[in-house]
Amino acid sequence: MSLAYVLVCRLFELVVLLGRGERSKELEILVLRHELSILRRQVKRPQFTPHDRMFLAAVSRVLPHRSWHRFIVTPETLLRWHRHLVARHWTYPHRRPGMNETAEAIAALYVTDG
Repeated sequence: MSLAYVLVCRLFELVVLLGRGERSKELEILVLRHELSILRRQVKRPQFTPHDRMFLAAVSRVLPHRSWHRFIVTPETLLRWHRHLVARHWTYPHRRPGMNETAEAIAALYVTDG
């Protein structure tokens, strides 16, 4: 899934959420917290996709600090994800020493028997 698709889905969810009453929102939050507590007891370590990481990082910027104890990801985890992202961006690709295959093929064309 593309990032644009995920953002559009979240935007539609927000529009639906804004149209609902406070009581139904509170009930849904209560149910979701209970489901989350059940899942935390069963799963040792969740696996996050890059889209999950982007969404959680964006939401963490909006959440007040007093709500972070309910958050599935700690601030240290968000910082670690950011460090890995920056490191991947600034790391040069690893190549074998010597000429690459294309350069070797071109050099072979210029070598004459003689």
